[in-house]
Amino acid sequence: MELFKNTNIDFLGKKWYFLAFSLIFMIAGLLSMFLWHGIPLGVDFRGGTLVYVKFVQQPNPDAIRHTLDQAGLKNARIQRFGPPANNEVLISLELKETSEQALDKGKNDIIHALETNKPEGKQDLNNTGYSSLEQYLLSKDPLHAGTDAEQRYAAVAHTIVNYRDQEQGGAIASLEGLKGKVEPAVLAALQQDFYVSDFAVRNVEIVGPQVGKQLQRQALLATLYSLGGMLIYLGFRFEWIYGVGAVIACFHDVLITVGAFSLLNKEITLTVIAAILTLVGYSMNDTIVIYDRIRENVKLLRRERLPDIVNRSINQTLSRTILTSGLTFLTVLSLFLFGGEVLHGFSFALVIGILVGTYSSIAVAAPMVVAYQEWRASRSGRGPVAVSNESSRRDKVRIKA
Repeated sequence: MELFKNTNIDFLGKKWYFLAFSLIFMIAGLLSMFLWHGIPLGVDFRGGTLVYVKFVQQPNPDAIRHTLDQAGLKNARIQRFGPPANNEVLISLELKETSEQALDKGKNDIIHALETNKPEGKQDLNNTGYSSLEQYLLSKDPLHAGTDAEQRYAAVAHTIVNYRDQEQGGAIASLEGLKGKVEPAVLAALQQDFYVSDFAVRNVEIVGPQVGKQLQRQALLATLYSLGGMLIYLGFRFEWIYGVGAVIACFHDVLITVGAFSLLNKEITLTVIAAILTLVGYSMNDTIVIYDRIRENVKLLRRERLPDIVNRSINQTLSRTILTSGLTFLTVLSLFLFGGEVLHGFSFALVIGILVGTYSSIAVAAPMVVAYQEWRASRSGRGPVAVSNESSRRDKVRIKA
């Protein structure tokens, strides 16, 4: 299937426009990384504490940040988590201890900061665990259960926690909602000693600073190793200039993608690194398709100028490029729009990466081969020549061998 037949677009004639376009986005990304937002590393890399908080009503991130600042929790990062109807936010704190006490500290700090209207002497049912609730019921014994009190109150505590966490998503709006769920005596005891806040801490996660630094190093090495391996492969399979051009195009793609995260102040997590490695491979594959067609045409069209051969090769593969990249782009765009908060960073990196990767195969990788050959010809005092001379000599040597 071909979308375009016999196209004759002068891509190399527009190389200076492509260069200006790339420089604008690369410089903007670099300025953001070095002067404005920096590289917004997620908790996976910088270390810290993640606290997942469920609210009864629609949360206001600015109000939450102000409340945390007043409580001494400075520089907390707040972002919505999950579908908007769930009323959940993810709070990232700079607490980097890795002990069990640190888990409790992160949770308790958030609870104390957000408890603005706590009644004196009462506990918050939304932030009370199963064991604490069971112990409370055993001590109060509102049902006068006698010998089987432990079993009965364990069942009651399980019913309350299940209603709160499973039916209400982690936070109940009022104790009145427990009517019909528990006995009236139990509800009366709860109303006497408990209240419900408008939030609940659902989960706490910690990544230590040493682990974060190790992950940073491994992510950087994984990216560099992938680029190095591709450079060696292309240098062996084609020529070194092809490998260099492809690697520079991939570096261009990674830089623009990371720059987009910095400009928009989106956190770079482990899933984003996975997406970046994916787009490196995708961009390289697209570049190899064009390079392979250039190599074929160099053998067939030995009398033509290299820029004309490269233009023809790009035009011949244009339908394939648009079909493949277009379908992949629609897939990752759907993932970005409907995949939820967990996949948001991953899909955003792929959306940007596929667009930039497809562009760089045409506008960066291919023109670099032409620029190198023209530079080499000018140094030797010859006019513009195709790569065919060197390539054909290689082919002859292989045939003789």
